[in-house]
Parts: sequence; structure tokens; C-alpha cells
Amino acid sequence: MDSLVSTRWLADQLGADDLVVLDATMHLPDNPRDAAAEYAAAHVPGARWLDLASFVDARSPVPKAVPTAEQFANRLGHLGITPESRVVLYDDSQIKSAARAWFVFRLYGFAGVAILDGGLAKWKAEGRALEAGQTPVTPSEFPIPTRRPGTRSKADILANCDQRAEQVVDARDAARFVGEEGSGSAGHIPGAANVPFPLLFAANGTYRAPDEIAAIFAEAGVALERPVVTSCNSGMTAAVLAFGLHLAGKEDVALYDGSWLEWGSDPDTPKQQGAAR
Repeated sequence: MDSLVSTRWLADQLGADDLVVLDATMHLPDNPRDAAAEYAAAHVPGARWLDLASFVDARSPVPKAVPTAEQFANRLGHLGITPESRVVLYDDSQIKSAARAWFVFRLYGFAGVAILDGGLAKWKAEGRALEAGQTPVTPSEFPIPTRRPGTRSKADILANCDQRAEQVVDARDAARFVGEEGSGSAGHIPGAANVPFPLLFAANGTYRAPDEIAAIFAEAGVALERPVVTSCNSGMTAAVLAFGLHLAGKEDVALYDGSWLEWGSDPDTPKQQGAAR
């Protein structure tokens, strides 16, 4: 299974014994939409509700931190997923939240995971079948996995500000990145490049071709032969950049999980304003 699958592919695969489809929709706190209610009203047939908003380590000092290995195993077991399952993630969110779920799955070594290209919006636009209510699930026993070294801490980023061993790429919009007045942002991590995450999508909501994605990063000054750390506001759209780089064939990519929520709220962290340089 490829990391990115089409709506036609998923329609043909629905009903396969080893396939699990997860609705990974999550909205920003200021968005009035209710993702859980939307799932209950209409979802891909057989899709299960991931509840991405609660798929975090609430005990961590890092805002919206990735779940622990125990939390990961418990959630997947609750959803009836086994290590042999093939998992397809989709969303119906402006922030393309399925990428965050993909990142978490990969962080814990789950290889058989993909994102539905175009998400629920494309599925609906094509007039494909929908289902309401909750999908019945038979829980499984999912083993506690080993976490891979795919995230960076504030201390890591502080050290990197001096060393510049890894390129930081910020997924936020240009106004927040530069610290424009009224944006609510004091700028960005020193030395970061800016690739606003919507650039990675075509007009119909599907991901751009790998060579186009690579060109977008290169145009922003990102050297694809060097390691990258992605960042955003809360660790969500940073995962979109990580997935885009994955599509472009780049795997030495980590994610700053605290992102600007952590960095920007600390008066002792350095901030830079203006365009990337």
C-alpha cells in the first residue's frame, strides 16, 4: 500500500478484512465545527472515529504532545487495529489533520498506514457512498511499541539555533511567520524557512506531485540533501510538511512537537521577525 491512496483505490478496497479506515478529522479550537458530530452524521462506510483531538499526552508540559507509547497501543487496541492491519486515514479539515495522525503512526513504527488523497471532501464530491452512526468495533490487543526519534524538543531547537545542523521549516502563513502586526505572532524561530502548508495542495485538495513538492521546498531555500525539522503553531500542520517531504522521497525529517505554542510563549527563546534569510 502506498503512503497516499486515491478515492478509487479505497472504494475498491472497502470491506477487505485487514483494512481499517479512520476518520482523523480535527479542527482548530476557534473553528465552530464539531468533528465528532460530523463523523456521526456522515463518514466513509466502515470508517472508525480516531478522535485525534484526544490523541495526545495531556500530562506532558509540551502543548498537544504526541501520545505516549502506552496511549498509542491503547487507542489502536480500542479501535480494533492489529500490527498487521492496513490503515487509511482521512479528514475533512482545513488543517489537513490526517497528516498528524500519519506522523504519530509512523513515529511508533506502524508502516502500513496511508492518507486518503483529497480526504472526505473529494470522496463526497465524487458521489461515493456515506454511512451514519458509529461503526461497531471488536477491540484488539495492540502491543506497546518503541518510539522512534522523530520529534525535537525546545532544548534541541535552542541548540540548533547555534549549530544549524538541521533546517527548520515553518508551516504557518507568511503573516505569522514574519510577525506582521495583528497576526498574533512575534515572528519565527531564528534561521527558519517558511513553507505555508496550503502550498502543498492542488486546487481540488489533493497533494501535489512529488517533484512539485520538492520544488516548493527548494524555492523556499530548503536544501533537500540536509536534515529538516518541521514546525508550525501546535504541531499539526508541521506534520503536513513532513508528509509532503515523505512523498518527495525525503525521510530525514523530524517534527518540533511544541512548535510556536511552546516557543513563542517562552520569553527566553530567541525570535526573529521579517522574511526568511
